[in-house]
Amino acid sequence: MRHTPGMNGHSTLTRIAAVAAAGATVLAVAACGSSTTGASSGSQAVPVVASINQWGSVAHDLGGSNVNVTSIMSNTKVEAHDYEPTSQDVMQFTKAKVVVVNGAGYDSWASKAAQSTSATVVDAARAAGKKTGDNPHVWFSAAVRNDVADAITRAYTKADPSHKAEYTQLNRKWHAREQALEKRIAAASVRTAHVRYAATESVAWYLAHDLKMSDATPRGYAQASANESEPTPGDITSFQKALARGDIAMLVFNSQEADSVTDQITGSATSNGVPIVSLTEQMPQKYDDLLAWMGALVTEFSKAA
Repeated sequence: MRHTPGMNGHSTLTRIAAVAAAGATVLAVAACGSSTTGASSGSQAVPVVASINQWGSVAHDLGGSNVNVTSIMSNTKVEAHDYEPTSQDVMQFTKAKVVVVNGAGYDSWASKAAQSTSATVVDAARAAGKKTGDNPHVWFSAAVRNDVADAITRAYTKADPSHKAEYTQLNRKWHAREQALEKRIAAASVRTAHVRYAATESVAWYLAHDLKMSDATPRGYAQASANESEPTPGDITSFQKALARGDIAMLVFNSQEADSVTDQITGSATSNGVPIVSLTEQMPQKYDDLLAWMGALVTEFSKAA
């Protein structure tokens, strides 16, 4: 992932100020890929905004018909850390009673928008003890998913205490599904444990860790990616040579960050018969929720091992 946390801070704050001054007047600009789930017309439903659709899906699963969830980001062709929110996006935050952001510098625009509201904010990374500078793709982590689910349930109970029993039941139901996913991960890890993989970006690092895999991404390339800088020609050559030597048994490719460099890496993997697991940062729309997406990825990793 190549980004600078908070890079859009000034423009975001300007938009927030403009919305506050204008009240209910907003530009009729559609949010990029935004989607709404839940009790869309019920005035009693708790309005919830999630910065990205993977957390939006969890928020919906945990709230059911008692919540109305709007996910700002649901487009696999646009990255959350590069996103410029529209005035309509920011207005969604002002209407929310609960806001779910990813945090760890991944969606600074959403964190800033939430600060201007009275909503209860669930910061996924913070809920799991992560901070800016840590790998921000925390939804790939089983431990983080569990912590965030409980934080969302607490936020719902605070915003809508009359439905506490229902939120508690939905939380138990969600955890049962998460536990089933973790059993799949444990079963798959019999095959994936110690498999040496390399990644064009560290997007799925947490999932690979849960699968007990070994990160063999060449150090120079990995450091360049972590520092959000371009790898040197030498870094690229080292990566290609490692693929050719058989040092790497699997390549993980973030297709949302495809460029001439990743073209060289994936080309080398293909020519040397190294399996490629291609994935995105935002949850593809074909999946109903985050757990279904993670389950599909576990299958892909297992097949490629």
